[in-house]
Amino acid sequence: MTTVVLVVAAGAAWEAAALTALDAAPGVVVLKRCVDVDDLLATAAAGQADAALVALDAPGLDAAAVDHLRSQGVRVVGVVPTGPAGDAGRLRAARLGIGRLVADGDLAAFAPALTDPEVPDPGAADLPELYADAEAAPDGFSGRVLAVWGPAGAPGRTTLAAAVAAELAHRGLPALLVDADPYGGAIAQQLGILDEVSGLLSAARLAVSGDLADRFATVPRTLGPHLGVVTGLPRPDRWLEVRSGVLEQLVECGRRLGYVVVDTGFSLEDDPGDAGGVGLRPPRNLLTHAAIDLADEVLVVGTPDPVGLTRLARGLVELAERAVAVRVVVNRMRPGVGWGEDDIAAMVAGLADPVGLHFLPEDRATADRALVAGRTLLETAPGAPLPRAVADLVDLLAPEPAAPGSASGRAGRLSRRRAGRGHRR
Repeated sequence: MTTVVLVVAAGAAWEAAALTALDAAPGVVVLKRCVDVDDLLATAAAGQADAALVALDAPGLDAAAVDHLRSQGVRVVGVVPTGPAGDAGRLRAARLGIGRLVADGDLAAFAPALTDPEVPDPGAADLPELYADAEAAPDGFSGRVLAVWGPAGAPGRTTLAAAVAAELAHRGLPALLVDADPYGGAIAQQLGILDEVSGLLSAARLAVSGDLADRFATVPRTLGPHLGVVTGLPRPDRWLEVRSGVLEQLVECGRRLGYVVVDTGFSLEDDPGDAGGVGLRPPRNLLTHAAIDLADEVLVVGTPDPVGLTRLARGLVELAERAVAVRVVVNRMRPGVGWGEDDIAAMVAGLADPVGLHFLPEDRATADRALVAGRTLLETAPGAPLPRAVADLVDLLAPEPAAPGSASGRAGRLSRRRAGRGHRR
């Protein structure tokens, strides 16, 4: 039986060698070298192809394109770099729903991957195996819950939450990233997830019917073998659909399997006019309050400019009233803002007794590339200053010797760390 193949390599170095190998393979016919993804989709729509060999960084290749190819009966095989550099490619492939992968240096594997219909080819909605089997966790296991909060003004809550969850998953630690911003979440947009159904609203409906624990595996979207994402509200006005207790149930399910990272809203204000009882709308900031109360640690994100520090100071005072363990993260640290690390450390120490104080460098180029591409910082530039600083932070959030859920270190003295160095005060 002959397998008709389309190739879109986007100028990748492996293209010439792959075409030579496929031309020599029995039962394989390369129909076309497509110039781009649009050309690939148009050719596939003609119904003449059986499989497609694609470069994962081809412009325009997204989950919708992969779904379209699959709907035309085209098996999709992605090419990833050989060695450690392939980790980012595999994460990208998982997000796109591409389950068939070959290393760019393993030419002998190209033809079998394209021709074998029995090779698993998961869709974009498939879940990591660990999330599909709640019994995989040992009895009594409870993972840590990390809430990421910051004041108004976009200090970088979502960027930090996604980066921390991705770093945990990169280390092989199961992580669930939850978008619980009641003012309209941005996790799906930031990570390039095409999601017709909000994960948070799906969890809310299952919680009301009492089925969330049994059907938890249907809620997260996969971004790799160790990372699941619960997408947020599609519109800010739909916060009314998330009743009291939903986030608590969702976090409880997630922490049975690993770490839970919750991206919260900015407001800590109470809503005394709404009790959240039967027939009444829930408080607007119910999700944010619940996330903070559930957290083993709250990562408080602020910026080092005068406005950002003023907002951070107010937030630390409000959080102190809730008696939660906080770890302060000053984002976009750079020269010229008028405040140095020692100045900020003195200010924070006068307002709160945090677990630690951390500085993330200004790295707008990496952050912008990740946002435009819909990828994590780790995928975009693992060696850049910002991802390295996040890795330093995760070293303390998930120390290897410590048992998951451990509260050790909460009473430690204020520590200050940044990319490449760290010392204690």
